[in-house]
Amino acid sequence: MAGQFEAVPGGGAAVALDEIEVSILRSLAVQLLELIGPGDEPAADADPLAALFAEGPSEPPSDPALARLFPDAYGGPDAKGDDAGLRDASAEFRRFTENDLRGRKRADALAVVRTLDSLAVAGEDGAVLKLSPDESRSWLGALNDLRLTIGTRLEVSDDDGDELYHLPDEDPRKPMVMAYLWLGALQETLVGTLLP
Repeated sequence: MAGQFEAVPGGGAAVALDEIEVSILRSLAVQLLELIGPGDEPAADADPLAALFAEGPSEPPSDPALARLFPDAYGGPDAKGDDAGLRDASAEFRRFTENDLRGRKRADALAVVRTLDSLAVAGEDGAVLKLSPDESRSWLGALNDLRLTIGTRLEVSDDDGDELYHLPDEDPRKPMVMAYLWLGALQETLVGTLLP
């Protein structure tokens, strides 16, 4: 089980993590929470009906990683044809969906932090993290968001697959590439536990 998720009876997943892996995952999840930020959400005491129809931002984020997490719904940066119409449609869609999407991404990252905080790691041997089916889905969302963010920062493209595995140790991207690949392996094995 070391380093990969396995299905557990009754649903959910489990993975053995050592103290360093827990620390890295927690740090990455906290950084993701900071990147996503609080968003433009209505106050907790606001009218529930008004909160349901609260408008979010209409402009795409300027940070490339956030733009990857919250992409335009129509067209995108390479859109052809009626660019103004696509931009207007994307702005309208973003205005009514981004707050909810931002909230879900925050909830997923927070679930990672909370489950890791509840894990008692005993020395170098580590511990086994057991996730319920709901926690597994939250972890899957957070792992995906982390990989998208790191991949954007590394400017990963489809053509980079082999190059990432052969970076020299002195390359400053190496630690982030290692995290990117490790998160991909975790994500892949977690998906395997959720399939029927």
